[in-house]
Amino acid sequence: MKTLFKSIVGSINAPRGFKSSGVFCDVKKLGTGKGSNKGNKRDLALIFSELPASVAGMFTTNQICAAPVKVCVQRVANGRAQAVVVNSGNANACTGKQGMKDALAMCRVTATHLGISEELVLVGSTGRIGLPMPMTNIRSGITKAAGLLDPHSDSAANVAEAIMTSDTRPKEIAVELKLGGKPVRIGGICKGAGMIQPGMSPTGARPASLPLHATMLGFITTDAAIAPKALQAALTEAVAGSFNCITVDGDMSTNDTVLVLANGLANNKLITASGYRANPDFKKFQAALTHVCLELAKMIVRDGEGVHRVVKVIVEGAHSIEDADHAARAVANSALVKTSWHGGDPNWGRIIDALGYSNAKIVEESVDIGYSASGGKRILWSLKQGQPTATTFARLCKAVAPTEFDLRIRLNLGTASKFIYAADLTEEYVDYNKGDVTDPASLGG
Repeated sequence: MKTLFKSIVGSINAPRGFKSSGVFCDVKKLGTGKGSNKGNKRDLALIFSELPASVAGMFTTNQICAAPVKVCVQRVANGRAQAVVVNSGNANACTGKQGMKDALAMCRVTATHLGISEELVLVGSTGRIGLPMPMTNIRSGITKAAGLLDPHSDSAANVAEAIMTSDTRPKEIAVELKLGGKPVRIGGICKGAGMIQPGMSPTGARPASLPLHATMLGFITTDAAIAPKALQAALTEAVAGSFNCITVDGDMSTNDTVLVLANGLANNKLITASGYRANPDFKKFQAALTHVCLELAKMIVRDGEGVHRVVKVIVEGAHSIEDADHAARAVANSALVKTSWHGGDPNWGRIIDALGYSNAKIVEESVDIGYSASGGKRILWSLKQGQPTATTFARLCKAVAPTEFDLRIRLNLGTASKFIYAADLTEEYVDYNKGDVTDPASLGG
């Protein structure tokens, strides 16, 4: 589809009728673990729509899920929301009944300060698992954040900072498109650098037909007029082709969440729940939303803990989409493959080995493995029909030397395909995550 949207500034505050703020309230006490060494980094955020909005969400399918996820799954099902409160520094996961009380309290305090119904408030958390929430600090932070809500891009940037944990930089995007002649905007932020291999669904239930996939959180706003059912369909498809197609370390978080609020202030003709898939405006909106999600997802991989190289693993010619997914993930999460990427070693032996132990149907004599420039069409083959090519080692090394490149795998057994954005495995990743038990400030989430 021809690109029908353009990039704009402002991220989550770019759409009409949205305000936000980010503040520091010391959720993770300074000096008590990774992330707290960033000093007075903002750690609590509010996102607010002037009007109640259609809402859709995608949530972790980890069987251990955090209290905020449970709250959001219930409330998103109602189809309406107006505010989101988010903290970093504490995941509020594995915190039992008290954790649920604290998540609900965050919603209640936010609703009181904003003068809206508590049921219209959603909540998100990210950080260390298993610690009680510092609710005195949280309440203070919400009070402060509510008084600082602002529609400008600086406030959106503050929110992008407030949700960060081990991230080294904020992640923001916004686009504008036209629906029925009306300008419509979509803005988004996300966080994530470690504990990254999201596998989200609308209810948190694991998909029956697909394999499983620090937390990734994504928050998207739009002024589009779109019914909740159509919005959920758009987000489900967008996440399937973006956040659910990345991996840094193969670990699925307890807190993974993507939320989108659509307040309708663009005044385009409402995209209704009836017949939305045949609606040209829905298709345009879908394309723009998928672009926003994919760009944010790629930012996560590029900012992964200790990441030096980002590789797009492209599997083609699989017997089924499930097989393509199995094959891509086996390669993308192989420690041996990932370390070879870091070392600049085009080791096809490790790749075909990972393919072989995956749950995908593989025929050795049919496998082709090659490399191309990021987004390039010219492929340098290292393996054809299961046998090494005459391509020199030096040329292959040159192909995998860039910080980003594509790994092309053809199974030649069918027509299904899948891609995964993956990261290399570095000494820095190990150093960051192993910590030192004699130094609590070195321990991660």
